Amino acid sequence: MAFAASRMSVTRCALPLNKPLGRTAEDCGFYNPLNQKMLAREKCIKRKKMPLIVEAVQVPEIGVPSSSSSPGSLNGWKLDSWKSKNALQLPQYPDAEELDSVVDLLKTFPPLVFAGETRKLEERLGEAALGKAFLLQGGDCAESFKEFNANNIRDTLRVLLQMGVVLMFGGQMPVIKVGRMAGQFAKPRSDDFEILDGVKLPSYRGDNINGDTFNLKSRQPDPQRMVRAYCQAAATLNLIRAFTTGGYAAMQRVIQWNLDFTSNSEQGDKYMELAHRVDEALGFMSACGLTVDHPVMNSTEFWTSHECLLLPYEQAMTREDSTSGLWYDCSAHMLWVGERTRQLDGAHLEFLRGVANPLGLKASDKMDPAELVRVCEILNPTNKPGRMTIIVRMGAEKLRLKLPHLIRAVRQAGLIVTWVSDPMHGNTIKAPSGLKTRPFDSIRDELKAFFDVHEEEGSHPGGVHLEMTGQNVTECIGGSRVVTLEDLKSRYHTHCDPRLNASQSLELAFIIAERLRRGRMTKADAGILSLLKGLANV
Repeated sequence: MAFAASRMSVTRCALPLNKPLGRTAEDCGFYNPLNQKMLAREKCIKRKKMPLIVEAVQVPEIGVPSSSSSPGSLNGWKLDSWKSKNALQLPQYPDAEELDSVVDLLKTFPPLVFAGETRKLEERLGEAALGKAFLLQGGDCAESFKEFNANNIRDTLRVLLQMGVVLMFGGQMPVIKVGRMAGQFAKPRSDDFEILDGVKLPSYRGDNINGDTFNLKSRQPDPQRMVRAYCQAAATLNLIRAFTTGGYAAMQRVIQWNLDFTSNSEQGDKYMELAHRVDEALGFMSACGLTVDHPVMNSTEFWTSHECLLLPYEQAMTREDSTSGLWYDCSAHMLWVGERTRQLDGAHLEFLRGVANPLGLKASDKMDPAELVRVCEILNPTNKPGRMTIIVRMGAEKLRLKLPHLIRAVRQAGLIVTWVSDPMHGNTIKAPSGLKTRPFDSIRDELKAFFDVHEEEGSHPGGVHLEMTGQNVTECIGGSRVVTLEDLKSRYHTHCDPRLNASQSLELAFIIAERLRRGRMTKADAGILSLLKGLANV
């Protein structure tokens, strides 16, 4: 995509040269206002303290990634240097040439997200690391081709918007909304093969790799599925952008977000009570002459994320940002590395250390404190705020024992990270029916333990990571609208792990909001006491 260069009138500019000029160009990440002559001129200007002369330049075309390119400052990192490392959890494609052909095709496709958006998310996560914001990350365990439709996308987004309002009201702080959406297809598996009635076939690894139907044709890894996954991610992201910027996410619509099947529940009633309070506040603002037409009130920031697992796809979607020279994986704003692929000498860490996206790291009770510090140093050598998010998944009892040691090790190393609770993966059990489920009480207990430990350690609980859906499913047992073991089969639709339904998700949001409110009040009380002590000593 090239734009014709045009001549601008000479302009005096006080902006520093390293700042992008223009929001649209910055968000797209393809606009570089500096050519080599201007870089040389910058040094001269700094010496002479002269105003900057800015002229329009040719905008470069979108760069197609080359496997031989290197960022230079990343200690030998290349786009394909991960191939020299041990790569776990990758499928064995039967036709290597077809795989290469699909990867080459994906390299020519437009990016799904832009570098400027990704940098904004990193800034927001940096605030969460300092206790000034809270991350709400949620969505499907694994997106599927079969359940892809506008209603499912809208309903999951709507629940996330509701939860965001609840958390923001309780915590009185910004809520960073990140979806496990528009790319969360691939799933790691504990076994490469599945045996059913004496038949052994490759395990289902997600719709972007193979199918879940138990036959050889479906279970054979097919690289063409990556193309379909890209198209579905693009359509999902397009709809999300329309909803979040087109008026649907406006605060004035907060009452209309309630889902039909939650409207007559305890959680639905609590939400409506809160929504009416928000609506009254907006009316008060309007009566005071304060406009509610500001973009902050009519739209919301929303980012996407998924597990960085299928490396051929991630490599194909990686682009060099012309404004910074950094590499961004443009398949999502945020990526995380899972428990099974976080080896220090592994391919996934090798790939991720070279991309500039905010990164998450799943940490179970098996995580050694020294290993955690080393992973953070590999992925974030400059200790940049917002770059590293530690997503803790242990179960309540193990978390109380293990998390304090991780927090202390990170603090002692002087590392800046955002601590996030994943109360889902450490609480998966098998029901008598054979279906996997998660007890709501166990999820709640792990969240309570997470907040308790951070309160004791003096660190910041920075967010929550949930597998959830806007559908009225029966996959996790418990909650105020009780889902029993007998209910599981009635609406059990997940392709992988059990998800919270909308009512359970909203109930959890109120529990977290109350804990955030308590933390806020405790800090306020401590501040008042400190002030009084100071006055007493005057």
